[in-house]
Amino acid sequence: MALMQEKLYTVEDIYNLPEGKRAQLIDGHIYDMAPPARIHQKIISELALSIGQYIKSKGGKCDIYPTPFAVFLNRDNRNYVEPDIPVICDRTKLDEKGCNGAPISEFL
Repeated sequence: MALMQEKLYTVEDIYNLPEGKRAQLIDGHIYDMAPPARIHQKIISELALSIGQYIKSKGGKCDIYPTPFAVFLNRDNRNYVEPDIPVICDRTKLDEKGCNGAPISEFL
């Protein structure tokens, strides 16, 4: 008798979720995302503003994207996350769907 194999999901499964349903995909496993609390959003907004001002003051070339913003870790179809404050410094990682690979390798 064969053991039941665990189903691994892909980015396609994330895109096929019902409208408004958010989740992250890590090593082929889907993790539901609850809507963030108001205080969480306020803190994230303040941090994003501060980070953006710092980057600008130093003449940096990084961009901050508002959440939800797709980050495809490991450049595969089994890892998809939505960081709170994605800062992208390497624009070669960007395409129309989001960021391919770790978003930040240098800050300025």
